[in-house]
Amino acid sequence: MDRRRLVPRTDAVLADPRLVEAGGRLGRPVVKEAVTRAQERARRGEIGPEEVADAAVAALPAHAASLRPVVNATGVLVHTNLGRAPLSAAAVEAMAAASGPADVEFDLATGRRARRGRGALEALAGAVPAAEDVHVVNNNAAALVLVATALAAGREIVISRGELVEIGDGFRIPDLLTSTGARLREVGTTNRTSARDYAEAVGPQTGFVLKVHPSNFRIEGFTGSAAVPELTGLGVPVVVDIGSGLCAREPMLPAEPDATTMIEAGADLVTASGDKLLGGPQAGLLLGRRDLVERCRRHPLARALRVGKLTLAALEATLRGPVPPVRQALHADQAGLVERAAAVAGRLAEAGVDARGVPSEAAVGGGGAPGVTLPSAAVSLPDRFAVPLRGGDPPVVGRIESGRLLLDLRTVPPERDVDVVGAVLSAAGVRG
Repeated sequence: MDRRRLVPRTDAVLADPRLVEAGGRLGRPVVKEAVTRAQERARRGEIGPEEVADAAVAALPAHAASLRPVVNATGVLVHTNLGRAPLSAAAVEAMAAASGPADVEFDLATGRRARRGRGALEALAGAVPAAEDVHVVNNNAAALVLVATALAAGREIVISRGELVEIGDGFRIPDLLTSTGARLREVGTTNRTSARDYAEAVGPQTGFVLKVHPSNFRIEGFTGSAAVPELTGLGVPVVVDIGSGLCAREPMLPAEPDATTMIEAGADLVTASGDKLLGGPQAGLLLGRRDLVERCRRHPLARALRVGKLTLAALEATLRGPVPPVRQALHADQAGLVERAAAVAGRLAEAGVDARGVPSEAAVGGGGAPGVTLPSAAVSLPDRFAVPLRGGDPPVVGRIESGRLLLDLRTVPPERDVDVVGAVLSAAGVRG
């Protein structure tokens, strides 16, 4: 008899209680696809007809979305390809609490409409008291676009040639700004721009002066740039894009600009990212003079760039809650990292894996603190482990250096060390 005739019908497999439960959790299309794949395996003779339901259950994803959580062992604290800043437990809980109906734009006391996201805005204002007002949009590029549209559409933005940067994936600051209808007035040279260059360019058509922190590269040697205080007397707003989202000075990164310092130095508006060194969700932060923030907030484009309740909840929890993971990783104790790497490598070596703890250098990433290295420690493995670790559950992503795979523990929370051990043992075919 043709065994293919014994493969159970789809409706019969879907009636399995485990798959019925999964259908309510993941959706019927996802479950049906898993059943179809299992039936095809049975028709090819890879599994028996009686194993179809079990194979379908085993193949079900953990979540309805295709995104998979990974262990970031790259040593890059803000890894853009891995979603930038990991959220704190408090931020995740806040998002879950806000996932249903929430008072995002409603005053429960009066029963009337309220300012949208007022809790998050109050938390942001509290983190940067120097700012007269604040606003939040969906990312830093959106914040720049909103400012350019509200303050300089049809007018000029004066900017140094050395700050016409590309921000990743082919997107460039000049293209972003001119898409708003503003014109760029480039001043200075790639390596040197003085306050006089700005002063000579400012005129009746100037919407504002823009300073962009070159966060993803460095120019060394014969260089020079104008500081914010030198630009405050030109009669036009000074806008500073600091990029990485520090609210105040960070002793670990003394050269990285922060919102408080820029505003106290005379910046009228500061734009920044929420999902980099701030450690929160993807968001664009706009801070500074009340009248300018209000012009941006009331511009029609602001509606298209506004954030949802989940972002507002996560941002507020990040600002009010415990130290987020990015800052924990930034301030991780070096001696502790060395001890952890030795312990993980020792556990693996006991199981016969070629593993050893080694010194390492981590980086901020996400366009922040270019050239700054953070002393770290890693578990060194043969590079053949890279692919199976990325395909494991959970996937573990490291980096290759000198023919070895390094799992840098500065970006791995201590409680995930056990997951790293389990993943490597599984990739090596060793039972933990």
